[in-house]
Amino acid sequence: MEIINLEGTEDTPKILLDKGNGIFEISGRSLPEDSAEFYQPVLDWISAYGEDPNPETSFVFKLEYFNTASSKLILDVLSALEDIEGVSIDWYFHEDDEDMEEAGEEFSELVEIPFDFKTY
Repeated sequence: MEIINLEGTEDTPKILLDKGNGIFEISGRSLPEDSAEFYQPVLDWISAYGEDPNPETSFVFKLEYFNTASSKLILDVLSALEDIEGVSIDWYFHEDDEDMEEAGEEFSELVEIPFDFKTY
């Protein structure tokens, strides 16, 4: 399965989706000009991955900031992951970033996936 490896920029997060090595991570800042267009390849990849997933999938979110448009797409990513057996979310937030912690808590209430909250 193809690996998605996008380097982060000021406006877009680093995304690494690598089934073979079991690495699934979205990190950095997410405020792309067109969130739907930016996240579509990620949603397509998750859809394909869902056809033959690893026994366990630990998906890491380590976001410093995301805008409102990105929050909708992050929820779409989580909703897509919800349909895959064995998925869990590691939601990282900076220890003094209450907004990012609360955002993770809100997302965790919207999907049926176990969340593990971690500080860095």
